[in-house]
Amino acid sequence: MKPPANFYYDIISPYVYFFLKLRKPLEALVDLKPVPIFFPGLLRMQNNRGPAEIPEKRIHTYTFCVWKAQQLGIPFQFPRRHPFASAAAQRLLLQEGADFAMIDKAFDFVWGHGGDPETQWSEFCLALGLPATTAKPSTAEIKQALIANTESANQAGIFGVPSVKVNERVFWGSDAIPWILDFLERPTMFADAAYQAAIHAENPLLP
Repeated sequence: MKPPANFYYDIISPYVYFFLKLRKPLEALVDLKPVPIFFPGLLRMQNNRGPAEIPEKRIHTYTFCVWKAQQLGIPFQFPRRHPFASAAAQRLLLQEGADFAMIDKAFDFVWGHGGDPETQWSEFCLALGLPATTAKPSTAEIKQALIANTESANQAGIFGVPSVKVNERVFWGSDAIPWILDFLERPTMFADAAYQAAIHAENPLLP
């Protein structure tokens, strides 16, 4: 039986798109459960800033994503506006209990074709296989459910997307997949002296 693993995501991140394109080896070894969260809300909970809020980092991040997609040989087109508001899209994916097939369609719409789920809502819904007339989820129940997912992610030690939590360990980023695969083969790796030295290094920035 494959161990369970939570996959935390927000459609606002191109790195989640890369993760989705690279996930197959991981799915063979874990039961990967997608968990939609609201990444801007997570940043606020942690008093953190996203790369789009730092001009130089924004340019570096966006251009790196273009290079990364070319290296992977996958379709990639940046939306005309970014960061767009992702709350409605995340609520919809949560409301629909989106599986990976639907999540792939959502991310292909945004990151494969440059669509904007905020300003092209009807087209976004059609891309997911839903009616163009689908309303943006606005009930208190679904709003609170996304907040609850985000709070739970924060409590689980998630600080970015994409993230996977498996066997009580958090792995962040699309490039962490080989590390997760290695961890599944060597579950005691964090007990190694080198890992322990890194984990317990003194932090002079903290009191």
